[in-house]
Amino acid sequence: MSTTPRTGLSRRALLAGAAASAVAALATATTRPASAITEASEAAADAAAGRRAPNILLILLDDLGSGELGSYGQRTIRTPVLDDLAAQGARFTQAYAAPSCAPTRASLLTGLHTGHATVKANSDAGKGLRAEDVTVGEVLRDAGYTTGIIGKWGLGPDNGDNPSHPNRQGFDHFFGYINQTHAHDYWPTYLWRDGAKVRFPENADADVTYATDLFTQEALDFIERNQDEPFFLNLAYTTPHAPNEIPSDAPYSDEDWPQGERNHAAQITHVDAEIGRVLSRLDELGLAGNTLVLVASDNGPHTAGANFEHVGSTLPHDPEFFDSNGPLRGVKFTVYEGGIRIPLIVRLPEALRADGGVAPGSVVHDPVAVWDFLPTFAEVAGAPVPPALDGISFVPALTGREQPAHDYLFWEHDRKDQAVRFGNWKAVRPKGGPVELYHLNQDAGESTDLAARHPALVRKAERLLADAVAGG
Repeated sequence: MSTTPRTGLSRRALLAGAAASAVAALATATTRPASAITEASEAAADAAAGRRAPNILLILLDDLGSGELGSYGQRTIRTPVLDDLAAQGARFTQAYAAPSCAPTRASLLTGLHTGHATVKANSDAGKGLRAEDVTVGEVLRDAGYTTGIIGKWGLGPDNGDNPSHPNRQGFDHFFGYINQTHAHDYWPTYLWRDGAKVRFPENADADVTYATDLFTQEALDFIERNQDEPFFLNLAYTTPHAPNEIPSDAPYSDEDWPQGERNHAAQITHVDAEIGRVLSRLDELGLAGNTLVLVASDNGPHTAGANFEHVGSTLPHDPEFFDSNGPLRGVKFTVYEGGIRIPLIVRLPEALRADGGVAPGSVVHDPVAVWDFLPTFAEVAGAPVPPALDGISFVPALTGREQPAHDYLFWEHDRKDQAVRFGNWKAVRPKGGPVELYHLNQDAGESTDLAARHPALVRKAERLLADAVAGG
């Protein structure tokens, strides 16, 4: 973790300072050994050679459990597109998010874990990001990328002009839900395109136009419109978040399951097919070889479904029905592994494959987190990284180099339960309770509390927990 102090500087001052540092690095690069040439100088060499920076496509699914994809062990729900993507790329086994939607999105955008990010809990979602927050959208837009987010923003009030609006946080194009609660409605009567509402009056009295399909079409249009220049697209589907609503429960219509479970499985298979449409468009336009593709979830599987009367759905869902968290303990809203460990699939562009990239079908065990996405994307784009991030680029893990380790990873739920991972040790501190200690390599299911046997490690965990929220 960076120890650079956080300041009151504006986002522009931070980015300008980072850019100046990159320029200074270029000026001194000739006096350094080849192994010390910075990523900034490599990016400048690429630019001088006329190479185009890779596109970046981040597909974020909502409440998809780590055990709900075939490539992660699911045997019932069909996910052929994402399973094939994992076969083409790399599958991470120890990728992490925050335990709920809004904190994950804020950490992903800013490179800060919940101890330091503006949005620390879902209850902060209505306020959203601050004007001074520096986002991955700004970092990549300043590096020459066209930036877009389609789907669930979920950070800020439901209006088209506020400091947390995507267009004021580095994104050239936005289509979807601004407000997190609005995103529960799969049959919306309106969505936002930038600062204006797009109406769907057919959904006022019937379930006609499904949001997931709208997001796919918008993504196809964005990619085609921006195919000639580098782009960054965050395609943030709301599937399979509750409520368990879907136009058709096929291909599970004949299964002898509760309706909520048929719908949940169909949500996942449906969005898998929609992702296939997006990946096919990259192929058709000749962009697949120069696009970094990542697919992740924003937290572990949900247990909701029977409490969404405000959007007309009361169908229950039980994550145990499909073993949605695999061997892990906990679900969404918990800081145990099942609540925070997520699927992460990455397919490399040709440039990274040529630079020692991992072989197709690889499995990567390095622990990474969504707050690592910003520095990772910045390195891929050759962009300066804002100072004082908690995130670390995981490009080394993708290109056969040694991956720098975090001093620790930190999670918090609703300013109550906390957890910290350091090495293979993980400490969980429920609010008001003692610290629990688990050795993840030997006990990924967090079944055996070793705190009484290792008091020195408990003391270390307590220090790290205090450090993680200092200055936040």
